[in-house]
Amino acid sequence: MNNLVERTIRKYDLINFGDKIIVALSGGADSVTLFHVLYSLREKYNITIYAAHVNHNLRGDEAKRDENFCRSLCKKYGVEIFVKSADIKNLAIKRRISEELCGRNERYSFFEELSQNLDAKIATAHTASDNAETLLFNIARGSSIGGVCAIPPKRDNIIRPLIEVTRFDIEKYCSDNNFEFVTDSTNFTDNYTRNNIRHNIIPVLKNINMSFEKSAMHLSESAREINEHLDHAAQAADEACKTEYGYSCRALLSLDIAVLKHFLAVICKKNYNIYLEQKHIYLLCEIIKNGGSLELSKNYTAVVKQGIFRIVQSSSGVFFDSMSLKENMTFSFEGKQYSVCKLSGVDDGNTVNTDLLGQNAVFRTRRPGDKFTYPKRNITKPLRKVLNELKIPSEQRDKILILAVGSTVMWCENVGVSIQGHSDRIDKALKIKITEGV
Repeated sequence: MNNLVERTIRKYDLINFGDKIIVALSGGADSVTLFHVLYSLREKYNITIYAAHVNHNLRGDEAKRDENFCRSLCKKYGVEIFVKSADIKNLAIKRRISEELCGRNERYSFFEELSQNLDAKIATAHTASDNAETLLFNIARGSSIGGVCAIPPKRDNIIRPLIEVTRFDIEKYCSDNNFEFVTDSTNFTDNYTRNNIRHNIIPVLKNINMSFEKSAMHLSESAREINEHLDHAAQAADEACKTEYGYSCRALLSLDIAVLKHFLAVICKKNYNIYLEQKHIYLLCEIIKNGGSLELSKNYTAVVKQGIFRIVQSSSGVFFDSMSLKENMTFSFEGKQYSVCKLSGVDDGNTVNTDLLGQNAVFRTRRPGDKFTYPKRNITKPLRKVLNELKIPSEQRDKILILAVGSTVMWCENVGVSIQGHSDRIDKALKIKITEGV
């Protein structure tokens, strides 16, 4: 067992000399094996061992028995243990999630807190058998390549030294060494999806291939390598396809289809915390080809217009009431600060004539009937058409400010000054300055 675990440690670079490691200790055979293996390697790697146990309070006396067992085991070996008691049943009701998910969230939150306080890695007892069950579970849900990766050997500060060890290996190790452990009675029921896979599906697959769990591990390893390559390709695509207001559909369609699909999944997860299903990825590819829109969640919609793909937030009825133009004024709108002052220096196209101070010029958002006259071309067009020609996304058009006298636009954000608002004299120019992120 030790040789197998050491090989995994070296293969995935899980432990460095002098590390501090918190063992996630439930009291079951897997975590007890992890505890003993790491304890036996403590001198070789000069590691400091801690243990952490979470009592979910879901199984009454049995849960308390598990906690006491973990305390006794750590006391026997002189390992400091940290215990948390959580009312998972009521927390799950309050958070409107399953008890299984709630328990997992509480465990990892506790482990992460300890990790930060102790400057230690977290070692969990996931095995090759757990990986196989996760792989099948993800496939059944319709997962992409990311789901085939199943359980990674390490993720951030979490390490899994037993990830290439099967449950059979664990049981034999405990039996050969007379190591005691406790058994969770819920493991024997099929009430949980994972138990159903473990009891009814894995045995059938092992009848076909006794080494199914190891074969599943090899598949997950290959998937992780492919996924890492796609991550790099998606990052390159993000930079290559980005435009001022989104992503170029032409550039996206030039990508290999596997890279395009992965790119879509990555940006939705990274930027909007949206986990796409395969059907959504397929539909996104369709609108990138043909135009249109797709609602991704109640807050976000994917839109393709004028050859630009972007993800926009649901409309919030943005409106800015009229504010009269004044010299030396400052105000904020939609996370930006606007200021007006006398021009000093170079005209950057955002300056207007001081004569507008006496013409009831106001800052506001656009309205139907607004017109803009290009200063050099002396052509007047509806502001709607001007914004359309500049390919300013429709969802942003109600968030830009204009300076207008009636329906005549003197200045428009992202467009510039009109012929009516223009000044040929620096001493008669007011500069409109916009500061982002306020």
